[in-house]
Amino acid sequence: MKALTFSEYGPASVLKVADVAEPHAGPGQIRVAVRASGVAPSDCGLRSGQFRDMMPVRLPHVLGVDAAGVVDEVGAGVDDVRPGDAVFGIVSLTELGQLGGANAEYAVLSAWALKPNALSWEQAGGVAANVETAARALDLLKVGVGSTLLIEGAAGGVGTLAVQLAVARGATVIGTAGPHNHDFLADLGAEPTTYGPGLPERVGVLAPDGVDLALDCVGSGSLPDLVDLAGTAERVVTLADMNAAEHGVHLTRSAGPGADPQALDGLTTAAALAEEGRFTVPLAGVFTLENAAAAHRLSETGHARGKIVVTL
Repeated sequence: MKALTFSEYGPASVLKVADVAEPHAGPGQIRVAVRASGVAPSDCGLRSGQFRDMMPVRLPHVLGVDAAGVVDEVGAGVDDVRPGDAVFGIVSLTELGQLGGANAEYAVLSAWALKPNALSWEQAGGVAANVETAARALDLLKVGVGSTLLIEGAAGGVGTLAVQLAVARGATVIGTAGPHNHDFLADLGAEPTTYGPGLPERVGVLAPDGVDLALDCVGSGSLPDLVDLAGTAERVVTLADMNAAEHGVHLTRSAGPGADPQALDGLTTAAALAEEGRFTVPLAGVFTLENAAAAHRLSETGHARGKIVVTL
């Protein structure tokens, strides 16, 4: 089958579409003929070698952690889907305990939900891993009815989903983004403000009584401000700041050393909300598999509004 691979660490230009062996569904797994799959900052980190010590991979490596497609193999013990069903989900762990393999013609999934009709293939193909990440972070923060949550980087791939899931839980959400994304965040249900110096003062105007919790989706160095705003480091979670421990903040990840349990029930929750018209997946860009290097370059700008997807 065709798959997006890299055989050496480096810039986006090291990406190649190559022929690799097809994977097959094992017990508790399904295989899908992929229609679309996501590109995430973590894919760029793996490809560049940024994560080589924390999350080593065997080269050549097939990238991608989430996909949407049509089920064509069902492993032993799976009874909730059958061949022909349209699903979206997260790939299975590799032999090294790392995620990968979705940017390909076929992918084996270990967690999935039926694709809601309200989401296109492109939207469903890029959403599963980010939904899991957002739901895991919200669970760690215990976001619920009455919470006031500050999301740093609310217009990105995870941030846009975290806003919607938090609002669905009954939280009040303040989201940071550039001014050009403020109307976009308001449409998702967040009170927008600008990131950068002066954040505590701006948030103070929007939430005179303070915020209860803070989620950092970008790792831009704002953790001291977020801790001050939330009151204690225990009320802050980051997805991207590798210096989190210096501030007493919890860094959450789905794979690698120190990984937190995955919040896989978030997939069915997101699907149900989508069918109710309460959840959508903004797309920052859709690329062919052969043009995936451009997708990686867009991700590396740090300014993609929504999810980046490759289609097959």
